[in-house]
Amino acid sequence: MSHYHNPPIGYVSKVSLQVLDLTRSIEFYTMVIGLNVFSKDENQANFTSNGNNVLLTIHQLSNGIKKQSRTTGLYHFALLLPSRKELGKILNHFIKNQIPLQGASDHGISEAIYLSDPDGNGIEIAVDTPSSTWKWQAGLLDVFSNNGPLDVKAVLDASQNETYKGLPSDTIIGHIHLHGSELKNIRRFYEEVLGMDVVIDLPTQALFFSYGKYHHHLAVNVWNGMGAPIPDKNSVGLRNFEIKLPEHITINDIKKNLHQLNSPHSLTEKGILVRDPSGNNILITS
Repeated sequence: MSHYHNPPIGYVSKVSLQVLDLTRSIEFYTMVIGLNVFSKDENQANFTSNGNNVLLTIHQLSNGIKKQSRTTGLYHFALLLPSRKELGKILNHFIKNQIPLQGASDHGISEAIYLSDPDGNGIEIAVDTPSSTWKWQAGLLDVFSNNGPLDVKAVLDASQNETYKGLPSDTIIGHIHLHGSELKNIRRFYEEVLGMDVVIDLPTQALFFSYGKYHHHLAVNVWNGMGAPIPDKNSVGLRNFEIKLPEHITINDIKKNLHQLNSPHSLTEKGILVRDPSGNNILITS
């Protein structure tokens, strides 16, 4: 497993989505994506890759409405695979089963395939390139010099023609990418409250944040427009996501930071529930 997603480094550990049809979504996330059902009831299903940790939860909405465009919320969440071989296996699976894809890219820092679930929730399937090849300049990552289309043939060749039998057990949440309404307050929140570092800055477009010099655990863009509204609570899309804090930041530190910024929040048995300045819900855990 990536050392960027283990203590002492903080990371996004789980994503929760809202969907319109639980049965349809369970079929998609098991048969198409290759996750396993960890538990379920009539309104909710939890998915795992290893049988122990829940990576994804889906909630069926009552009186739900379709995903609203031009709002804040989920852009995509990334399932991070342990190797290029596994990326090749799932890509071959998508091609054989004629699964519609939205793109495939080589970002230099990672190779990725993009698609969406039946409700339009964005998904990235990715594998990281070796961190020794990432190019840093003045504390920021250069993601422009090596960014381009995915070498599909090379990725498929890496699969060694092995049959896809589901996501490997060491699949994790690599990152989450959000739509925001602006970037100034977003930057202040993730830097000053959560103690994350900006590692990629696309001026006027997007900010990428991480712990421990990862290429990003979280990103926020304004591609749905400055001032984009928060979606209706009954809309398909992001319900919340969980951030596990790095070891050097405590829950009490977060409480103090939230008070200093006058950010509303609530305490639960698991941690702190808070909304970022664009209305995206976060559960912060230690």
